Amino acid sequence: MLKAADIHKSFGKLEVLKGIDFEVESGEIVSIVGASGAGKSTLLQILGTIEKADRGVVEIDGIRATELNDKALSDFRNRKIGFVFQFHHLLPEFTALENICIPAFIKGDSKKDMETRAYQLLDFMGLTERATHKPSELSGGEQQRVAIARALINNPAVVFADEPSGNLDSKASQALHQLFLKLREELGHTFIIVTHNKELANMADRKMKIEDGILSKENNNGD
Repeated sequence: MLKAADIHKSFGKLEVLKGIDFEVESGEIVSIVGASGAGKSTLLQILGTIEKADRGVVEIDGIRATELNDKALSDFRNRKIGFVFQFHHLLPEFTALENICIPAFIKGDSKKDMETRAYQLLDFMGLTERATHKPSELSGGEQQRVAIARALINNPAVVFADEPSGNLDSKASQALHQLFLKLREELGHTFIIVTHNKELANMADRKMKIEDGILSKENNNGD
């Protein structure tokens, strides 16, 4: 589903990523851990085509994203990639349903089709009764589930999550972790998750660690 080869990234004289090779299979959940400042989020943004590497190749669902021009890349990102962040980035003036539909609206889907899928996702998330509520009327956990539904509305090839439970209390975090498993098991989604949360990291099929600019597999019993 995803292949990255020889990914390098520097900020000034600081070399953050030093030739990372990485592959993820369809339907896999992979977590990425490491100390603050190790380059976890930078790698995630490069894999998700938000940030450009200094050198290297990123291929998603058989397409070399690193070879696309800006317009083609924006379209590719909208169709093939979903993002979930620590802060939900929901638009406050729109309802939960409308927030979920935004990527499908950008894609050009019909209102009927996008709302049908959005309601299906709301039902899966247990949020059907919250469809017409605005973000200020939702709990933190509910807002994050809306953000996940928004990431899934275009049925992306892969979902990138950057500290998705970092702004939630322990109960909401636990519910979110179980949701990722349920989404993979029932809908077959692929997730790459950057996290400091040990429980979430250990839940993954594989746990990778960035250290000294290199990505390597870490035993799930490790810190």
